[in-house]
Amino acid sequence: MKKNIPFLSLILLSFSVFSQKDVQKRIQTQFILAENGSTITLDEGSFTFTGSLSLEGKKNITIKGKGKDKTILSFKGQTDGAEGIRVSNAENITIEDLTVQDSKGDAVKTMNVIGITFRNVKTEWTGEPKAENGSYGLYPVQCEKVLIENCEAIGASDAGIYVGQSKDIIVRKSRAYHNVAGIEIENSLNAEVYENEATENTGGILVFDLPDLVLKKGGFTKVYNNNVHHNNFLNFAPKGNIVGKVPDGTGMLILAANHVDIYDNQIINNKSMGIGIISYFTTENPIKDKDYYPYPEKISIRNNTFEREKVRATSKGRFGKIYKYKLRFGKDVPHILWDGIVDNKNTNSVLCIKNNKNESFANMDVENNFKQISRDASPHDCK
Repeated sequence: MKKNIPFLSLILLSFSVFSQKDVQKRIQTQFILAENGSTITLDEGSFTFTGSLSLEGKKNITIKGKGKDKTILSFKGQTDGAEGIRVSNAENITIEDLTVQDSKGDAVKTMNVIGITFRNVKTEWTGEPKAENGSYGLYPVQCEKVLIENCEAIGASDAGIYVGQSKDIIVRKSRAYHNVAGIEIENSLNAEVYENEATENTGGILVFDLPDLVLKKGGFTKVYNNNVHHNNFLNFAPKGNIVGKVPDGTGMLILAANHVDIYDNQIINNKSMGIGIISYFTTENPIKDKDYYPYPEKISIRNNTFEREKVRATSKGRFGKIYKYKLRFGKDVPHILWDGIVDNKNTNSVLCIKNNKNESFANMDVENNFKQISRDASPHDCK
């Protein structure tokens, strides 16, 4: 028997739909017409959008809500554009005190911005984490003077907090969980990542240098005073994505990066590796970029605290097979793993390891098919 909807309910439903459309139009108009030096103020409440909110070519703009989890911009069912919020070709932009949910693609993307601040911003994909979620939560790319603080990122199918091909970066006092990568610095220069919590991701904190990008070589990254724990979430990245190769149970992973200083971190109960250091060759991806340097160099690991439960490393994916059939660590998985691949033409040292609590190490000898795995860290005991 078909139920009749009360006439009053139909009126209220229609009013709600029209109200959301009015709010969407009003906020989109604010973004388009914002004058340099102005503040776009967003009210408390949950607002639904079918298209991206875009800001382009502006200077000294603040986009401000009433607080994280108080001003909620939902893009569930988005039909126009990919990002939730997109800012491009701008200077001195601040986004603060709001939540962006369920965008079709990246939650907040900023591109070619000099001076971008994310403060007290939350990005999330609601429901169970899945490959169909957007790639990135906070996503500044080709930016300068980046500050991310007191932010939260949940459910990204690539990285919750990601900074790519950028310069002069601070990521601090933020939290990332239920992402494939919690926090990722990629092909970027002069980054500091500190006082963050990365937990229940596939990998907690990643520092990558990848080929085929505009900024060819990043470096000079400091990762310190972070709490990187229980990053054992199954990898749900879409097929073909480079982070799809990250094994669940990864605390930190350094891929072909240089001058990375890792110190004073708590690296706890990440079952597959506390810190991994690998060349691009270990990804088994082809290298077509002739200007790309695929080796890590000058990686310092000091004064960190490691702990892990006596459990086996992952058995999932390519790394899982390596753990099971090549490394055979059982439940005694070293905290620091290095693939052992070096550039014989470069005399720069790869690793400096010093004064870590519960330190354990293995050179996996990947280049020689794991034939001479060594747990001796003494060659890397830097003075």
